[in-house]
Amino acid sequence: MWVKSLSECEQKIANDGCVIYEVVHPQNDKLELPYSLAVAEVAGGEASYRHRLQQSEVYYVLSGCGLMHIDDEQREVSAGDAILIPPLAVQWIENLGTETLRFIAVVAPPWSAAGDARL
Repeated sequence: MWVKSLSECEQKIANDGCVIYEVVHPQNDKLELPYSLAVAEVAGGEASYRHRLQQSEVYYVLSGCGLMHIDDEQREVSAGDAILIPPLAVQWIENLGTETLRFIAVVAPPWSAAGDARL
């Protein structure tokens, strides 16, 4: 049985400026999976950088509220919302509140630096 706790994950700054914890990544965890999973955080009043991934991505908001931007669309999101981000879409998220905006990011195929471009 494979189990990994968030407390075991190193805090990193992602290419989009978010604080992330890579919970599951096939390359790092020696698992055969078609996706990666991270927990990401954006501080109150802050925003991630505009960027695009070659892969599809799903955010699932755990806490806080934000304004999600995908290409020319924007929508307020909050805890319990899932957001589909198509491959190559320009994306960023703003934290509209004072508490940390925290979400899960699932990327398929798994996230790679080569597939992540800051704009």
